[in-house]
Amino acid sequence: MNYKETLDWMFQQLPMYQKQGKTAFKKDLTNSLALSKHLGFPHKKFKSIHVAGTNGKGSTSHMLASVLQECGYRVGLYTSPHLKDFRERIKINGKDVSEEFVVNFIEENSEFLQDLRPSFFEMTVAMAFQYFAEENIDVAIIEVGLGGRLDSTNIITPELSVITNIGLDHTQFLGNTLEEIASEKAGIIKKGIPVVIGESAKNTRLVFEEKAQETGSCISFANEMNIWAAYPSDLKGNYQEHNKKTVIASLEILRSLGWSIDESNIKAGIAKTKSNTNLKGRWETLSLNPKVICDTAHNAEGLRCVIRQLLEEDFKKLHIVLGVVNDKDLSLILPLFPKEAKYYFCKPSIPRGMDALLLQNSAEKYNLFGETYNSVERAYLAANEAATLDDLIFIGGSTFTVAEII
Repeated sequence: MNYKETLDWMFQQLPMYQKQGKTAFKKDLTNSLALSKHLGFPHKKFKSIHVAGTNGKGSTSHMLASVLQECGYRVGLYTSPHLKDFRERIKINGKDVSEEFVVNFIEENSEFLQDLRPSFFEMTVAMAFQYFAEENIDVAIIEVGLGGRLDSTNIITPELSVITNIGLDHTQFLGNTLEEIASEKAGIIKKGIPVVIGESAKNTRLVFEEKAQETGSCISFANEMNIWAAYPSDLKGNYQEHNKKTVIASLEILRSLGWSIDESNIKAGIAKTKSNTNLKGRWETLSLNPKVICDTAHNAEGLRCVIRQLLEEDFKKLHIVLGVVNDKDLSLILPLFPKEAKYYFCKPSIPRGMDALLLQNSAEKYNLFGETYNSVERAYLAANEAATLDDLIFIGGSTFTVAEII
């Protein structure tokens, strides 16, 4: 098989949460452990840093990778989901895994994969671990896919665990309260391994403290530390200030463990996160006149920050291209959007995409009005045609909505 045929097989034969939703989710590490054993336990052949959280874990992972890359380390980076190409999920020093490796991994392990029937995510995690092991990296930044305790990535024993924050997202899997969700994410805290918590509240702090005490782990709360985080960055979202503090607190822990990281590395790494890692879709300006901004924020906590910054922009009229997935609790996110904007409702081109008419009908209950379009592209083109040079166009609601435009 060539690369395209390999991807088609991966997407069609194996359940994929990003496309299917709940039916593809497996709360069990059995397959991940079986895959690791089959491959010779590749995750034990490199050092790692494990990053979980409701929001910011992708940006935090990329910033950490960028700084360590500036230090001269050979840095693996595993994140999800991808925007345009599957290979974005697996990188070393900002370079995507090769098409050849993806094809060969599937071909060499196809019989075992067909017998085991792992989820798409379980398989891609195993692929990443095998790639990092073969390439002799110094350290891998591993982003949790969903939750933490039973996430496929949670077979690693990292140098450091990082939990960015806790919000009400994926409640159908992780629990209906912040405490329940915190407990699931706290599952990445390992015995004797330090952990950094980016943002916490009174109720979630207790969950993390109890878990750290149980595992004998040193715990640090970045939002309570006296951290100067005024480092310029090519990531422009205001919410990145929280992520910077989490990153700096994490780097301080790594320095205490003997990692060679100096101030110039931190400054350069944060300043060049996008250029070093090729991160896209975080408060990204796609064009000017009219100004077009996209952001992958998709839950209440993330969207609240993005919309606050959006309304600080200078514009005559606001146009919002909005598409979401069908398991999204609209009652949590639609009240956050500005009523004065003109909306272009669309469905991301995945099975999980919410029908545009359903989204429009729900939005009208919150006095959000606009037209429906049969694709994200058509919605964006309509917004571009309607907007004047002094207007602002925002594209968001889902990673998959942004992916179709970037």
